[in-house]
Amino acid sequence: MVTVSRQPLAAAMAIGIGLGGFFDGIIFHQILQVHNMLSGWLPVTDLVSAKTNMVWDGLFHAAMWVVTLAGVGLAWRAGRRGDGAMTTRTLVGGFLIGWGLFNLVEGLIDHHLLGVHHVYEAMGASIWDFVFLGWGAAMLLAGWLIVRRGPAGAMPTGPRRTAP
Repeated sequence: MVTVSRQPLAAAMAIGIGLGGFFDGIIFHQILQVHNMLSGWLPVTDLVSAKTNMVWDGLFHAAMWVVTLAGVGLAWRAGRRGDGAMTTRTLVGGFLIGWGLFNLVEGLIDHHLLGVHHVYEAMGASIWDFVFLGWGAAMLLAGWLIVRRGPAGAMPTGPRRTAP
């Protein structure tokens, strides 16, 4: 059985989490402006609430930047240590797994458990919150299938070292 290193997969997943967060923040918070980080708790009704939400949106983006950089660092370290190549399947599959995890965790915690915001804040809790979860689950499943159907159907099982 062929084994695939976990290090490149973890790197791709971290990058997927970060880029999923960037997509959420850039598209939903900034371009479409359908919600902000705290708009469920602090509706954007005046300049003070808008600025407060903007600061929290910025902190969210900073956290996603750190996660993305961690993924790049993991990929760099895996390449330097010879822990396995970043194959297209690993990159795309891991990216989708990470983005799907982001949507599921962010959707469950922020939209459903805490109510800090909803996908389309003007509607409050709505079908869009469930579409967001479904989108995340579909990406996670697609990523898992892509990685699983890698070389000889192998799933990552641990570090793989190559001789110098």
